[in-house]
Amino acid sequence: MSYPYYSGSPKPKPAIPIELPNSQYEHQTKPENYLPDDGLVDAVNVALMLGQPLLLTGEAGAGKTQLAYHVAHQLGLEKPLKFETKSDSKAKDLFYFYDYLGHFHAGEKPQHNSEYITFNALGLAILRANNYDDIKHLVNKNYKQAEKTHSVVLIDEIDKAQRDFPNDILNEVELMSFKIQEQDNAEVKTDVSMRPVLILTSNSEKHLPDAFLRRCIYYHIPFPDGERLTQIIDSRLGDSIKLSTAFLKNTLDLFDKLRKAGLQKKPATAELLNWLTVLNSRFPKSDNPLVEYQKDSQSLTLKYLG
Repeated sequence: MSYPYYSGSPKPKPAIPIELPNSQYEHQTKPENYLPDDGLVDAVNVALMLGQPLLLTGEAGAGKTQLAYHVAHQLGLEKPLKFETKSDSKAKDLFYFYDYLGHFHAGEKPQHNSEYITFNALGLAILRANNYDDIKHLVNKNYKQAEKTHSVVLIDEIDKAQRDFPNDILNEVELMSFKIQEQDNAEVKTDVSMRPVLILTSNSEKHLPDAFLRRCIYYHIPFPDGERLTQIIDSRLGDSIKLSTAFLKNTLDLFDKLRKAGLQKKPATAELLNWLTVLNSRFPKSDNPLVEYQKDSQSLTLKYLG
């Protein structure tokens, strides 16, 4: 297997499929390789101590979403229950979805209402915080639960939703309870000893309501300095690619120049990790792939200029 994998030129279809490189995404995003700064560690602990949601902001690619996976890993819990906020998300969507169409098509012999309910991230976490015997009348036959447990819930990009969305979930988030309208408004409450860990992310595209912010522990993930960037690179990529001192220094110098160049979208940590991975894969035998890439680019430019 060698670069390029795709040439773009007209060729007959190969007799056997081209061997493609292994994706590096899973390795880069392993929860155990996440490296939070000291302030973020403190913010997580304060949120756990007070039982309040942790609201994170920061540049795209700063690691906001990945923190939830790292927290779950560190606490010995299953991976986070994730709710991806959409522009049309409603408060109820965070807890459950009711299949009205399926109920309608059931005709004269519909099943029990619970059979048309699918529980979403926070609703599922609140259910899991209870003994099965206390909630079995609310769930369908496919629901499985051995014992009550803690859960980490990730509400990603909450600022994508309409402004009313955060206000509409104030009480539910504070009390960790919700009502199921289609089950005679049955209320599901969290066992206080099993309160879910709630982590929210925002790209600051919209201002969140003050009443909602007051109920959260807030932390802005700063862009890491040079030393921390080196630590992050070593943690995320150290055992998967070759990083010579010269390669790392040259790449970080160029990366810093790009971030200061006035680009509309500054490259973030995630882009840096991808860049290092691609350069290393492109020139696997070189001690400094960046130099090889620059030579390659100059040759290509001269070729096209004639």
